[in-house]
Amino acid sequence: MGWLALTRQGLFTMADDLEQQPQGWLSSWLPAWRPTSMSQLKNVEARILQCLQNKFLARYVSLPNQNKIWTVTVSPEQKDRTPLVMVHGFGGGVGLWILNMDSLSARRTLHTFDLLGFGRSSRPAFPRDPEGAEDEFVTSIETWRETMGIPSMILLGHSLGGFLATSYSIKYPERVKHLILVDPWGFPLRPTDPSEIRAPPTWFKAVASVLGRSNPLAVLRVAGPWGPGLVQRFRPDFKRKFADFFEDDTISEYIYHCNAQNPSGETAFKAMMESFGWARRPMLERIHLIRRDVPITMIYGANTWIDTSTGKKVKMQRPDSYVRDMEIEGASHHVYADQPHIFNAVVEEICDSVD
Repeated sequence: MGWLALTRQGLFTMADDLEQQPQGWLSSWLPAWRPTSMSQLKNVEARILQCLQNKFLARYVSLPNQNKIWTVTVSPEQKDRTPLVMVHGFGGGVGLWILNMDSLSARRTLHTFDLLGFGRSSRPAFPRDPEGAEDEFVTSIETWRETMGIPSMILLGHSLGGFLATSYSIKYPERVKHLILVDPWGFPLRPTDPSEIRAPPTWFKAVASVLGRSNPLAVLRVAGPWGPGLVQRFRPDFKRKFADFFEDDTISEYIYHCNAQNPSGETAFKAMMESFGWARRPMLERIHLIRRDVPITMIYGANTWIDTSTGKKVKMQRPDSYVRDMEIEGASHHVYADQPHIFNAVVEEICDSVD
């Protein structure tokens, strides 16, 4: 019984209703109910970024349409090599790359940013159709690149970020020296045979059992003061992943504050997905559209819930192109945090192959 039982009786129906109504008394009541703010997100992120040893620059990059993209550049003085650009996954932000930033910026500039609608970036209203939402993300990445003055890049994306990095590479292949996909979401077609579907992680099944049709992380917002505790309850593994840097709940707090704000990018993701593990516009149907001379490396966690056979299917669709797929032992979906030293070494090797 208790709070979780209450959610099964309809709290998430309420969540869906509340998130559809941005005006009136509800909009003034919800922030007070949720113990979060952009200021709190800023403060917890600052605690994370102070762990960086290399020189870094953190600032907003203003786009022509008035949206702002929160950007962290590490080793900006390294101008002789192609920069590495890292795109986080669903519900993430720049802070989750903290185990990778120093290592991957040792010999080249590294840029990471909060996707439009996530983290500290602007949270506009996205188109409600899957193609429109995807295009909005991709256009924001290209406009960000133009504003940053980056001629070309090594583009790395994790999970949703991998899906969007692939979509970007289809549209702007001349800007991508190497595409690195880390446990990418949204590639395979949804199997018609249920026995072919990999079981999702336990935390996801627990959340899905009470979510219904609500936004994927509505639970954190409607839970109000219980929200931070839910992150720790559903994802205790994150504290372990970052234990070398933080003994307290810094990472859990960061994830909470990233996702307890206005669900802008989250709503866009919901429009793009058929269910959490599947995309309405699967990328395997389009991967052949990337220009043949763009090399692709796909990195999976050996214990991930993502379908790792996707890598071999991409190879089959691109027989005349460089496609490498690999699995990192001892890693699940968050490869970069599960085995950061191995992950960093693999990515450095790929980057060194570019220049």
